[in-house]
Amino acid sequence: MKALLTVKPGMQTLIQDTGRYRVAQMGLSCGGPMDLHAYCWANRLLGNDISSPTLEITLGNAAFKALKDCWLSLTGAPMPADIDGKPLHNWRSFLLKKGQTLSLSVARSGMRAYLAIEGGFVGADVFNSAATVVRNQLGGHPSHPGEALNKGDILQQRPASSSIDKAQWVERHFTRHYDSTLNIAVIESYQAKDFSDHTKRVLYQKPYTLTQQCNRMGAFLEGEPIQGHGDGVISEGIALGAIQLPANGQPIILLNDRQTLGGYPKIGCVSKLSLMKLGQARPGDRIQFYRADLALETDKYRQFVRFFGL
Repeated sequence: MKALLTVKPGMQTLIQDTGRYRVAQMGLSCGGPMDLHAYCWANRLLGNDISSPTLEITLGNAAFKALKDCWLSLTGAPMPADIDGKPLHNWRSFLLKKGQTLSLSVARSGMRAYLAIEGGFVGADVFNSAATVVRNQLGGHPSHPGEALNKGDILQQRPASSSIDKAQWVERHFTRHYDSTLNIAVIESYQAKDFSDHTKRVLYQKPYTLTQQCNRMGAFLEGEPIQGHGDGVISEGIALGAIQLPANGQPIILLNDRQTLGGYPKIGCVSKLSLMKLGQARPGDRIQFYRADLALETDKYRQFVRFFGL
């Protein structure tokens, strides 16, 4: 069912669900939301299945016109929003009536907002996911798979499982503030033993800065170089959040649209919950790593999974 007309697509607006799994052996990236926390709340506010496709809007400057009455929700980065000029608060669901236009300005902080629709958006399903991965040319809008939305794209709505009769909102203590300094948990890998104690102290004591060279594939950092073992390693599978150390010693954190194989040393992996914060980081933001306990981080993520029913 036709629901929204894309009036302005913004810098990059992608259809994203929870991602494409068990496909790395084929060289395909998982995709999925960069900020799983905000994504899950967007669907929860509407009573959607938690894997329902949403729109991931990067930096804002987007607008959508309703082709029918639609229940929507907006979460994530604070992008000043309005409906036909009337201000709209973030982290809530709302009714967009036929003919009305939802407009989002540039985000005041953070990088990505999530716009969900009751039932979810229709996407190009490939390997059980509509998640857009540009580098693989998979998922996304059915008329041009593997690409960001274009002006004039019509977004269709999946059938809804329940009927909404009033707006919902997220309690303040569950929402996030997107700070310019991020404390990022690191779970050390088996290769960590190949790095000296001095090298590890540099990683955990010195701040790093997110460079302009960051995207859904990776977060490129700049700071005091970290010297790894010069011979590298045999190319192997790369986990989500892996911290690679190329020859120049500047860390690269591999993200949702990463390549599936790599031969750089990897000192560790960013925890699942920290990746959600990293998904909202902007160039120039400061990253402070700290050594995390695997069991504790696993338990915290399990609580997150249980809460949202992932």
